[in-house]
Amino acid sequence: MAVYQLDNDLWFPDPHLGEEDGLIAVGGDLSVDRLILAYSNGFFPWFSFKHQDEPLWYCPLQRFVIFPGEVHVSHSMRQLIKKGDYRITVNKDFKGVIRGCATAQKRNKDEGAWLGPQMIEAYTELHRQGFAASIEVWEGEELVGGLYGVNLGSSFFGESMFSLVPSASKLALIYLAKKFDALGGKLIDCQFETPHLKTMGGRYIPYEEYIKIIKS
Repeated sequence: MAVYQLDNDLWFPDPHLGEEDGLIAVGGDLSVDRLILAYSNGFFPWFSFKHQDEPLWYCPLQRFVIFPGEVHVSHSMRQLIKKGDYRITVNKDFKGVIRGCATAQKRNKDEGAWLGPQMIEAYTELHRQGFAASIEVWEGEELVGGLYGVNLGSSFFGESMFSLVPSASKLALIYLAKKFDALGGKLIDCQFETPHLKTMGGRYIPYEEYIKIIKS
């Protein structure tokens, strides 16, 4: 097992050589070109911006994903959708969503907070160039939840979500899955398992199956 030091060249090591938790490399930058290369091969950056100056890169060999057509919509969520209290949009306020993901529930105050200025700038630039997207949930004119991630081909790589009202992030994910499925999307990468993602259809697949899907 090893962690590789990246340099100015655009490359990533064989993920099978990394640590058990998926950590495989440190360093490099968060340029658009490097991020696209990373996601195209199953890598993603994740590091505490308060304690780490260089990006840490992960590529777990067991991938937690949701297949868009398999998203589970509970009875309570069906009822919430039916009520129509919230409006959902796509790419109307990317900056608002990434800011919400960074600061909701005072996440940016946590010692392990990872969505700092460097990451926000990098993904905002990805969005500006058409490689990152957001789903917004509105109550009236107020942004109350949403998610953002990287969209390459038929795969969506979820980065973060937030809710200021109950279930707003679930609404965003359901909307993403339904729309993505209708457009021929094949996979939503969740990166890490959480209880509510598991209840919504998230499951593990091996890296070999995962990479075939995102390369197809």
